[in-house]
Amino acid sequence: MTARSVSTGERRARLASRHLLAPTTRATTPEAVADALVALHSTDAATVYLSALARMAKPDTGDVERALYDDRTLVRMHGMRQTLFVFPRELAAVVQASTTRELWGKERALLVKNARDGGLDDAWVEAVEAATVAEVRRRGSVTGAELGKAVPALRDQVLYGKGTKWETWQPASGRVLRVLGFDGAITRGRPVGSWLSSQHRWEPGVGHADMPVPEAQAALAREWLRAFGPATEADLKWWTGWKVTDARRALKAVGAVEVVLEVGIGWLLPDDLEPQEDVEPWAALLPGLDPTAMGWQLRDWYLPDELRPQLFDRAGNVGPTVWWNGEVVGGWAQRSDGTIATRLLRDVGHEAAKAVESEAERWQGILGETRVTPRFRTPLERELGEAG
Repeated sequence: MTARSVSTGERRARLASRHLLAPTTRATTPEAVADALVALHSTDAATVYLSALARMAKPDTGDVERALYDDRTLVRMHGMRQTLFVFPRELAAVVQASTTRELWGKERALLVKNARDGGLDDAWVEAVEAATVAEVRRRGSVTGAELGKAVPALRDQVLYGKGTKWETWQPASGRVLRVLGFDGAITRGRPVGSWLSSQHRWEPGVGHADMPVPEAQAALAREWLRAFGPATEADLKWWTGWKVTDARRALKAVGAVEVVLEVGIGWLLPDDLEPQEDVEPWAALLPGLDPTAMGWQLRDWYLPDELRPQLFDRAGNVGPTVWWNGEVVGGWAQRSDGTIATRLLRDVGHEAAKAVESEAERWQGILGETRVTPRFRTPLERELGEAG
């Protein structure tokens, strides 16, 4: 049987529909957005809100805050590629078992080494972890500074990079809290400040995931293919941070079907092979680190190589992007006076330019008096933001 071909045009139409970017596909809740995208990047606290607002029919930061901190239907935790994400609560156990648990082992081993290099023993590590978790559970919600006062051992010094030019002494608190977060013993709660703050209170976590790793990896691969397929094996390996053998095993476990892409071989779920219908023309302004822009390793089909130097920082973080019909065509920024400034980096015609202008006006209404500066500045975002 000949494998079905999926054109770049069809992939872009699927992206518009699956990622809720065409106006008629927008969601009513942030939970629906997170479910559609599997995960929202949270390295920059603003991204969670902006990615959700971009895809909501009636954007409201209060709805996102409700889901994160009142209803707890969205959970913030480390996951793929040791990156901080926000997941649907029902997916947290899958991510923890498939990905985060292994990362926890590496993070804790490093903590133990840093402690030993600083003259502290393994018993110290176990004691400070237990005391920290107990204090978080006792108080329910607590800042890092408050924990430092309540658990004196968190102020002990550990030695990073012993014997290297980066060798330095630092308080143990940052490493201990990070390890406990990977473990699921504690989790990040409400921010200390506005929704733009990256400093969060600590609360009791979701706990360990009681799920076999292969089963969890298959479940995560299924969710990802539903949102990002068709995609290549390399895309799945990169997005998850798994070994190639894990990615291949997961694709086999879900019965992924081979399809022919313009960039090579891709995969779809066996119940998701029907051709995607075209969607109406659409424009979108997506924030830095948005899950759509960062969703695939092989990006040529939606993000031309020649645009990348202006839209990415040196570490590979994407900045705010302008989209037209499934392709990145420019960038944008918010200036200090609240104006949304855009720049098209290629000629996409009058219809596209008007649609982008309309979307910029929509964003000005969404943000109002709020001023957002991306945590990771890119050349075009910096230029646009500082102009005018």
